[in-house]
This record gives sequence, structure tokens and C-alpha cells, in this order.
Amino acid sequence: MTSPLEWTPDARELGDLELLLCGAYRPLTGFMSAADAHAVEEHGTLADGTPWPAPVTLTLPEDHPAAPGDRITLRDPEGAPLAVLTVAERSGGLTAGPVEALGAAEHGPFARLRRTPAEIREELAGREALAVTMRGPLDDLEEITATAEELDAVVLLLPLAFGEGGPAVVRAALKAREKLGGDTLLAVVPLAPRDDHAVDLELRDRVAEAYGAAEHLPGPEPVTLPGPPHRRGLVVFFTGLSGSGKSTVARGLRDALLERGTRTVTHLDGDVVRHLLSAGLGFSREDRDLNIRRIGFVAAEAARHGGLAICAPIAPFAATRAEVREMAEAVGADFLLVHVATPLAECERRDRKGLYARARAGLIPEFTGISSPYEEPEDADIVIDTTGIPIGEAVDSVLNPLIQGGWVR
Repeated sequence: MTSPLEWTPDARELGDLELLLCGAYRPLTGFMSAADAHAVEEHGTLADGTPWPAPVTLTLPEDHPAAPGDRITLRDPEGAPLAVLTVAERSGGLTAGPVEALGAAEHGPFARLRRTPAEIREELAGREALAVTMRGPLDDLEEITATAEELDAVVLLLPLAFGEGGPAVVRAALKAREKLGGDTLLAVVPLAPRDDHAVDLELRDRVAEAYGAAEHLPGPEPVTLPGPPHRRGLVVFFTGLSGSGKSTVARGLRDALLERGTRTVTHLDGDVVRHLLSAGLGFSREDRDLNIRRIGFVAAEAARHGGLAICAPIAPFAATRAEVREMAEAVGADFLLVHVATPLAECERRDRKGLYARARAGLIPEFTGISSPYEEPEDADIVIDTTGIPIGEAVDSVLNPLIQGGWVR
């Protein structure tokens, strides 16, 4: 459980944090206030009129106890402390204030290739630099070489390594450096892309300037071809009450896919995961959410490499199901939510484990559907009710959409 005065920012915020700490976002020294963020979005300036292209903000849960004057330790996903944020303002979840580094950034790929603007400027030793920011491979090195010769400048490659495509961008930059030769410099920059292309380019200009560039060439945007569905990773996530039939249908789907033999299948049953991956967790909301996140993480990792993962937990809370969807989509996989919407009365009638009877008797606290809520999905991709239908029909109601959607051949 995270201490009240510690926090792990999300991936975009971690990238922004690193750029704040290393000076690539100068003159910014911390996360923006609500007024600054609003002014940037509306006018392209901070509240005091200083030009700046994009909001740089940190969001904490609204129930987080941090208040103005508090110092929050910001950690990476592995728990290593990165910085201390001194809270200057809270506006809902938006938390503003200056940040102080606690050590060098080591999270993410290619940490050894990160260079601060000060380090690059020192190596330039007053020479002109042509910065080339990259989100994909460089198509035309001749233009870069010609421009650098015209300016009598050193080429500085700035691969913008963020997200799943980050390592590929860095590899492309290393290959370009080898071909350009000479004293070409390289610094990995964890700059997350902005939705507005013009804003993204302006922010890249700012970062290039911070690194000492006299001129900036933005590399071409990468062309992303997602590939046919049967080659993409897929998470099929079942949710429903205990006794709804979700585990039975999930096992039937697993068997049907294994019989076809066209996909690599990982099956994560809720009860099995409880005994292994989540051993020791209880049934409080926090522990149940953590159990679902662990299932989602493993499923996303399986899907990351083109596998098909089947999950069958109860997953009663919409927010946690949304987190799992985001995990899958963040690694480039598809996600299908299957709501096994068998009514509570039918689930109780089945009650082969005697769980509902014990919950009604008050022997099982926080039991979903009885003493703890089940939030019915509003975003389900497939809805089935297993009342009175053969298991084969229920399995087909999930398998057929997978075939029709091209995920299974």
C-alpha cells in the first residue's frame, strides 16, 4: 500500500518529471497549477505571459491527503524514489509545485543513453548544433548532413523514447548515428507525444533549444500498421457474479481455441490466480482491485507478444476493469469485455460452493452481489446470460464474434 505522502506518477507524468528535473523543460521547475495549465491550453502561455506550448501537470486521486506545504516522494514503477514534490496548490486532483531530484533517472529503456541538456551543452563546447527529434526512423540522412554542413553544426539526435515504441526509436537513432558518423551526438528524451501535432512540434522545439540546438529538424512521423487481427494480441476479459458461469464459459473458449490451434492461449482463472499470483490477498476492495490489476498485467504481457489471454475474475468494479483495458491497449493489444449477465437469483440457485448461503448468513463479509456491489458494465463488447442454455451455445456466443472479428481463424 502506498504511503499517503508517496506517489507513482503514470507513464506520461514520469516522462514529464524527468524532463523537468534535467532542465529540458526550462524555464519550468515543477508541475503546473490549474491557472497555468488553463492559460497554456487557451493562449499558449503561462499565466504570467511566458510562452509555453503544452500543459505539464500531475494528477493525484482527489482523496489523496496531500495539502499545500506537504512534500511528496515521487517514485518510479519499481519503487525507486525519483524526486520530491513540494505541494504549492491542489485543485481537485491537479497537484502543482516545484520538484527536486533524488537521483539520476534509471527507469525505462536505455537509461545509459540519457543525457541532460547541461551535459550535451558541455560536450558541444560552444559549437553549433542541429537537433533532430525522432519518433521513428529517419528517411533522409542526406538532408540532415547537408543542413549540418550548411550551418557548420554538430548533429544531435534526440530519439523521443516513450511508450511501447520507445526502444525501436532508440535503435533507429543508434543506426542513424552510425551512418552519420563523425562527432554525431545522441541523447534519449522521454517526451510523450501530444495529441495536437502543432503543439507536439512546438514542444519538441523547446526541448531541442534546451539541449543547445541552433536549428531543429523534426523527423518524419512513424507509419503504424496494426496488422491483421489474428496477429495482434488480444485479452478476452470475462466479468460476472460468482456462479454466473463465466469460468465455465472461459474454459470452454480456451478449449475451443486450443482445438483450433491457431492462437497461443493463456488462461487466467480468477480462483487459480487467487491461490498463486495473489496468494495472501484478502477480499477488501483494495485487495480485490489489486488482484484484478495483477491479472490484467499478466494478460497484457501475454498479449504484448501476440498471444490471446482469457481472464475470468468477478471484477466487480468498473474503474478497475477500465484499468485492465488500458493495460492491454497500452501494449498495442485489443481488448474484449464479456459480461456474463446471469441474474443474481440464478447464481444463488446454483451456489454449488455454498458461498451465497454463507454470505446471506453473514459469514462472508463483502461478498459481491450480497454485501458488496457489482457494477454492471456499460462498455461490454459481448453480453451473455447462461440461464438455461447449453455450455456449447454460451461458448459459441463468444467464439463466433472472435472469428467474425478476425481474431481467430
